[in-house]
Amino acid sequence: MYNFDEIIDRRNTESVKWDLYPGTLPMWVADMDFRVAPQIHDALQRRLDHGVFGYELVPDAYYDAIGRWFSRRHGWNGIGRENIIPTTGVIAAYSAAIKAMTQPGDKVLVQTPCYNAFFPVIGNNHCGLLVNPLHYENGLYSIDWEDFEAKVSQARVFLLCNPHNPAGRVWTREELEHMGEICQRHKVFVVADEIHCELTYPGHDYTPWATLPEHLVRNSVSCNSPTKAFNLAGIQIANVFASDPEVYQKINRALHENECSGVNVFGVTALQAAYNESEDWLDQLRAYLWHNARTVYGFLEDELPGITALPLEGTYLMWLDCRGIMRPGEAIEGFSERFALRLKQYGLVVSTGTLYGSAGEGFERLNIACPRTLLLEGLSRLKKTVQVLQKVYAGAGFCSSREKPYL
Repeated sequence: MYNFDEIIDRRNTESVKWDLYPGTLPMWVADMDFRVAPQIHDALQRRLDHGVFGYELVPDAYYDAIGRWFSRRHGWNGIGRENIIPTTGVIAAYSAAIKAMTQPGDKVLVQTPCYNAFFPVIGNNHCGLLVNPLHYENGLYSIDWEDFEAKVSQARVFLLCNPHNPAGRVWTREELEHMGEICQRHKVFVVADEIHCELTYPGHDYTPWATLPEHLVRNSVSCNSPTKAFNLAGIQIANVFASDPEVYQKINRALHENECSGVNVFGVTALQAAYNESEDWLDQLRAYLWHNARTVYGFLEDELPGITALPLEGTYLMWLDCRGIMRPGEAIEGFSERFALRLKQYGLVVSTGTLYGSAGEGFERLNIACPRTLLLEGLSRLKKTVQVLQKVYAGAGFCSSREKPYL
């Protein structure tokens, strides 16, 4: 058993998560407050003890570890060195893919709300943004297929997020194949960001884009990394997977042009230790995170019925619909930012919903990858903030949708 309840003091360690907003409880940026698997720690220690950290060749064992992992865990077979391009990170990977497959002025399609790094990557590659807003109804997100095809017909690249950040959806094989057929029909290249693929929960299995029918996979790349699942964000390592040799060469060239072809010596070691030795740690982590998610569901139902946590199928980022705590008649515009600022005043930092596009208005993103005592403290601060707002609203005759206070 691994101790995910251990509190590790990360303050004053130059941590983006903990030191950017001192004096608060940070539940925003997507890294975890858990120690890495001991097998990874030991492998890194052995590499550290060597004492020389020059330029790194990527050994055959690295590619073998990737191939075995995805075959065993996800039924993705036949991955070899000829399909894998190591790089510094997933953002660098899909940036290079967009650069390789577009010309300035081409359009790139995303599904909002979407990971906020998508927006600057598209702009930095001198491409235009197309948005297919996800359809939100009764607390669930689905794809507006009519709008999706209309937008695909105008695009050169579709940037897919699976599992989806921040909505928490794990797209089914049927949904992915439908996306793929539409993109194939319109000759649109697919770039799949699958960095959260290992973090799925009961009833929801990750389907690698590369396991779809071959005619859909040829016109695509997949971008992946162990960094999210194994808490290695600061040890930058990622991979691009391309089945078509011509696509492989284009992406590889773009990575070199972007100066992102070198790899971190510790990343090479950490990936192998993660995929070869740390599977049991990951399985226990997923169980712990799922318990955390259920803790959030229970707390909100009992204490804050005006806030709804959407079903978490994948990632460790819960998407909170906070519109139920708005004052009647209050303008939705700017609400997410106003509420996030009020939360910060009471010591809780979340990710403002509108970071992920205008479709995120009224929502906040909550990182639950922390020991449960910290999670409960964060939820307590959330409740305290809502109580203060309720007192303010009471003067205007405000009441919750359930006609009862949150206390």
